[in-house]
Amino acid sequence: MSDIHVPVLIVGGGGAGLCSSIFLSSYGIEHLLVERHAGTSHLPKAHYLNQRTMEILRQHGIADPVYAVGTPVDKVRSVTWQTSLAGDGPLDAQVLHKMDSYGGGALRKAYERASACAASNLPQLRLEPILRQEAERRAPGAIRFRHELTGLAHDAGGVTATILDQGTGEMFEVHAEYLIGADGGKTIGATIGVEMLGAGKLIEMVSAHVSADFSPWWHDDALMAQFVNPDAGVFPESGVLVQMGPTWGRHSEEWVFHFAFMPDDPARLDDTQIVPKMRELLKVGDIPIELHRIGHWQVEGVLAERYSAGRIHLVGDAAHRHPPTTGLGLNTGIQDVHNLTWKLKAVLDGQAGPALLDSYESERRPIGRQNVEWAMCTMENRFIADSGLGKLPMTPPERRRPLFEQYFSDTTIGALRRARFAEAVHTQRTEFQAHNVELGFHYAGGAVVPDGSPPPAVDPMGTTYQATTRPGHRLPHAWISRDSRRISTLDLPGTSGDLLLITGADGDPWAVAAAAAAAKYDIRIAVVRIGGDYPDSVGLWALVREIADDGAILVRPDHHVAWRSPAAADDAVDQLTVAVGTVLAR
Repeated sequence: MSDIHVPVLIVGGGGAGLCSSIFLSSYGIEHLLVERHAGTSHLPKAHYLNQRTMEILRQHGIADPVYAVGTPVDKVRSVTWQTSLAGDGPLDAQVLHKMDSYGGGALRKAYERASACAASNLPQLRLEPILRQEAERRAPGAIRFRHELTGLAHDAGGVTATILDQGTGEMFEVHAEYLIGADGGKTIGATIGVEMLGAGKLIEMVSAHVSADFSPWWHDDALMAQFVNPDAGVFPESGVLVQMGPTWGRHSEEWVFHFAFMPDDPARLDDTQIVPKMRELLKVGDIPIELHRIGHWQVEGVLAERYSAGRIHLVGDAAHRHPPTTGLGLNTGIQDVHNLTWKLKAVLDGQAGPALLDSYESERRPIGRQNVEWAMCTMENRFIADSGLGKLPMTPPERRRPLFEQYFSDTTIGALRRARFAEAVHTQRTEFQAHNVELGFHYAGGAVVPDGSPPPAVDPMGTTYQATTRPGHRLPHAWISRDSRRISTLDLPGTSGDLLLITGADGDPWAVAAAAAAAKYDIRIAVVRIGGDYPDSVGLWALVREIADDGAILVRPDHHVAWRSPAAADDAVDQLTVAVGTVLAR
């Protein structure tokens, strides 16, 4: 095979790599993706897709296929803490606590107000085939599984990768202007000398993917159940059970049960003990449980010291690896790609200077650090539930069952234990109700022109999201109209890769300024007048816009606000031209 020349080479065919391909195809950028494995993930792994990720998939036309097979909102409304799933003893099948989660229950109105998209839930082994099919449809012949990177060289002029076709044994070279490292940290980071900083091998996870009929006992609206068992030790020994579909709710055919052990724990299970231990904890008797696969993996909290090295950019697990709590890993990876791909398009098309790509690391690495640290905190917080109940590492086994008997007793101390547990477990809303972590992250610098305004007040528990058009933040969602059709403000950027200027009904001077800036830089700037051609029919935009009718907001292709003017300006042309030049590194 002869050498291949492409603008972008993607190494890795997981969620972040496949989304890289899909987004580049949306922007019309030629690329090649190589993945050493023969197929997509064979384990459930990541499954929660938060609102921000679903907004991104909606922008690129792939939200609907995910929603079509993902968990309906009414089947993901809660998480539970239980003594066991079944059983007929006095302490069996007791629900200790039930918490609204992921936009369900009492959270629903706030989540619907914040976004056009509900969160979804789809295990990685079902999500990745959808992404692969869409990537292959959009870039025929450019998605190559069973192709392994065996060598890599890069300099100021580009990247040269040596690729092995595992099917034929043939070697060939790929010459690319840029490389996206989406290989989970297997090769690219080490090759370019990027160290992962943080805590590795925190907990050893054992995940059992099984088929079983748990319908007689499962709570139909619960995504997952966490077991706090009278006969087991403290977290993480007791385990977590998560529904995996493809039918959702109590009739889910497939499940994943997570066990967790401290590294080198002599009590950790070998694979032959997994199903018997599940039966012991769940107390489901001898019902059929078919074991599909067991996965062993280490929980880490690590962050790449650099996201970029010259023309190579790391995304997803190659840049950050999180504990699974809060479900930030895959979501953060897809959001990395969303930030990076529009910048690659702008640079490759000559709309922006190469320095725009420097903002990928300066914007995304602080978010990666925040999300790793948040996941670490929410994982640590799992221990609080057991301690709130009174189960501590030093609690002797013979004391555990009396603790639960007292918990359920109609006594003063029983009431105290129940109240204390409720308060302790409520702190875990940082994992299951982390709305501001999911939507409220923002970029303090990079391809942003700050306006000196203070950020919104932050809920330290991460549950309350506050919409704002402050530069660096995600453009707020509001339903507006276009040709009698309801659309979201987040639909306005589309997939052209162009900057967008939003003005009010009196924003004609800003439209003139946009035309002048576009002419100066030989680019396109779309202009939308909300209150003009796009009526704010029910006044939702007016509640969140934070500008007057004669103000303006410059929005990047990734929905983030780049610059704003709260009102008219005598020097509108100069202000907007400088802002555009700053954002595009021109």
